[in-house]
Amino acid sequence: MIKKDNGSSARLGKITTDHGGIDTPVFMPVGTQATVKTLSPDDLMSIGAEIILSNTYHLFLRPGHELIKDLGGLHRFMGWERPVLTDSGGFQVFSLAELRKITEEGVTFQSHIDGGAKHFVTPEYAIEIQEALGADIIMSFDECIPFPATHDYARESLERTLRWAKRCRDAKKNVGQALFGIVQGGMYPELRKRSAEALVDVGFDGYAVGGLSVGETKPVMYEMIETSVPSLPEDKPRYLMGVGTPEDLVEGVERGIDMFDCVMPTRNARNGTFFTSFGKVVIRNAQYEGAKQPIDPECECYTCRNFTRAYLRHLFNAGEVLALRLGTIHNLYFYLDLMRNVRSSIEQGTFQEFKKEFLAKRENADA
Repeated sequence: MIKKDNGSSARLGKITTDHGGIDTPVFMPVGTQATVKTLSPDDLMSIGAEIILSNTYHLFLRPGHELIKDLGGLHRFMGWERPVLTDSGGFQVFSLAELRKITEEGVTFQSHIDGGAKHFVTPEYAIEIQEALGADIIMSFDECIPFPATHDYARESLERTLRWAKRCRDAKKNVGQALFGIVQGGMYPELRKRSAEALVDVGFDGYAVGGLSVGETKPVMYEMIETSVPSLPEDKPRYLMGVGTPEDLVEGVERGIDMFDCVMPTRNARNGTFFTSFGKVVIRNAQYEGAKQPIDPECECYTCRNFTRAYLRHLFNAGEVLALRLGTIHNLYFYLDLMRNVRSSIEQGTFQEFKKEFLAKRENADA
């Protein structure tokens, strides 16, 4: 940690990896299958991405971790020279619930690609796969439970996830990779606190807060963050998995979170919905047919510097692939620039003012 905000838990930090440093708070673009959809590594570097996320389970299924290892590891495979984080596959325990079976030993998945093949993933195998992929930061194998869930289910799942976390730590061999433990416990504060404290006892290089943004309300999500973070070490990174909106990022930073990832900016871009400093712009709307201004007049991204809303609306309505790329460049730039501004405000001691102005502007938006 480099500096902490006086009025909140917001903080500046620096994570060092073999593929470069990461300034935190940071947003990580999601490249599930070793690609951030529609963008090249050059695109990502030009907009300031310091680290991207890929998914262990999906790469395990296709093209396979051994092939990626033989081809020089994930960085060389995808042509990305900066840091990479891999999710262990724990989220797929939630998202592919109809195609999996959980036991104490691990999880059996029925492939969503061909519907027939079955794959058994243990905590040890999840680590083996991630070591083969060669990511800079790897995650312990966990169960992301659905919402709502009973207290008994959340407790039993938490206990199993803690046992899996210990197995992951014991299985890890590559000292060049950082292993993060994942706080679970559903929407029960006492279970979240218990999970965080137990993970710290196990000992990890960083800690993630998982199992959120699965259907709960915003106040509940924020409460779970507030319950989890105080039990985590000050000198280790804290990662909020799969969250969220621009407002969520700012709220998370205020509560002591250092790292974020979410498919929201890229997925929304491909659907023609753009994030701006004053709210959302749905570019297919008829009101933008002759609009001469950029998506966001305050944005300095390539898209906003060169193209009008009218042109982008035309590209989307014509089904042109360029629409997806230009939209993704803008949305990711917006998220990354938000994090740059957040870091600057913490450095200058003005984070509280920044947050107030940012939220007020978006609440009063009339895009």
